[in-house]
Amino acid sequence: MKTYLLPALKLTVILLVILSGLYPLIIAGIGKFTPGNGDGETVQYKGRTVGYVLIGQKFTKDQYFWSRPSAANYQADAGAGSNKGPANEDYLKGVEKLIDTFMVHNPTVKRADIPAELVTSSGSGLDPDLSPAGAEVQVARIAKVRNIPAVQIEKIIADNTEGPLLGLFGPSKVNVLKMNVALDELKK
Repeated sequence: MKTYLLPALKLTVILLVILSGLYPLIIAGIGKFTPGNGDGETVQYKGRTVGYVLIGQKFTKDQYFWSRPSAANYQADAGAGSNKGPANEDYLKGVEKLIDTFMVHNPTVKRADIPAELVTSSGSGLDPDLSPAGAEVQVARIAKVRNIPAVQIEKIIADNTEGPLLGLFGPSKVNVLKMNVALDELKK
């Protein structure tokens, strides 16, 4: 029994030190070299933090870009999808309601032109980004409410569009919070 117990205990202690001590310290050290120094990259407006780049927020006012819907109500500690399949009746009713709401606030947009991301939740419920098409479909509404030329809003979208990772992986995207801060800075 000692033949097996002692090596097992030694291995347990070694792995406990490595996986509970050294590994977290190494990862925290690497995090210090990332934007935000491992605490998350924040967005500043008028000298105060208004949010985090990687956590979505709810925007529903007509003068702002709307975010992607969230099944978790944008709560970072409860991030989750709805777990409802595309054939689920409740899910389909929710999507229809979101489409109807979008159409009321964006009457110039055709139903078929609404990007799916504006009426469906992401897997985490905290998605901070939209596709450029998801932002562009909202330009007419924002321009009308803010009484500014659509060209200025399109420039905000272009300035905040990030291409695929390394030019290969994933789609182009725009951060909703950064664009809405840029919209508020237009007043200056």
